Amino acid sequence: MTVIPSFHKTEIEKLTVENCEQETRIYDYLVGKLDTISSRKGIKKALSRQQITLNGKRTHSGDYVQEGDQIIIYENSVAAHRVFEIDLNIIYEDNELAIVEKPAGIPVSGNTFKTLQNALPNHLKRSNAKDYLPVPLPVHRLDAPTHGIVIVAKTHSTRVELGHVFERREVKKHYQAIVQGRLEGRGKLNSDINGKEALTYFESLAVFPSVKNEWISLLKLSPHTGRKHQLRIHLSRLGFPIVGDKQYGEKGFTLKHKGLFLAAVGISFRHPKSKEELIFEIALPNKFARFLKREEDWVKRVGK
Repeated sequence: MTVIPSFHKTEIEKLTVENCEQETRIYDYLVGKLDTISSRKGIKKALSRQQITLNGKRTHSGDYVQEGDQIIIYENSVAAHRVFEIDLNIIYEDNELAIVEKPAGIPVSGNTFKTLQNALPNHLKRSNAKDYLPVPLPVHRLDAPTHGIVIVAKTHSTRVELGHVFERREVKKHYQAIVQGRLEGRGKLNSDINGKEALTYFESLAVFPSVKNEWISLLKLSPHTGRKHQLRIHLSRLGFPIVGDKQYGEKGFTLKHKGLFLAAVGISFRHPKSKEELIFEIALPNKFARFLKREEDWVKRVGK
């Protein structure tokens, strides 16, 4: 087991109070003036965690500042952090973010040890930016049983900016899935999920005969919205559940020990700092080809 050591008082930003109106509280003064903390919420958290000093002393959000005061921002002290040791494919990495390939079977994050987030420190270099994150953080969800691409932030500002990019729906993702049944052509699925708008585009890539399912189909899926379990719910409602989906599939038609046949294989977005358009694609997990070959062999054997 690897442990990330605790971080102590490391100065990450310093400023001198200037152009300050009378009776201005430090919380209000700092908004919009820091490179390392970009939001009011972040400043409030930093003050409560005692990351900020005023003239060398601990300060609170209600303390007043005046011209000439010295404010120092320190790195957040992080408790010793156990690292989950697994093999990870790092698709891309720079000083601000990384693109990683999450294996099926582990959650992105959460109140458990075996997560993608807890595996990241062993695989990514620490950013040398002022607002670097001591532990890199994934910026979006991907269901635990789903294999595929995840964007990871390495700095505070990139994490915030990527959050805005997702809110504006400027991240394009596509998946591939094997579903039960014969689904051909292309179309869109737009039934609400939990009372919220949800939109998925689908395109059939291939259809194969199947002994147990009669037919199975390989689909390309492009979600326009990001509701929880959106693709799985939409396909189940359509009558073409994803193979291996224990939650939304048909009982008796899930495959033991094979998992969900859904993979996030493509993503594109504009880099929040360089503004370069980034496009990433990965191959389907090997289990897809093995499953299709096994289905083909069974069909030949029974002479369908």
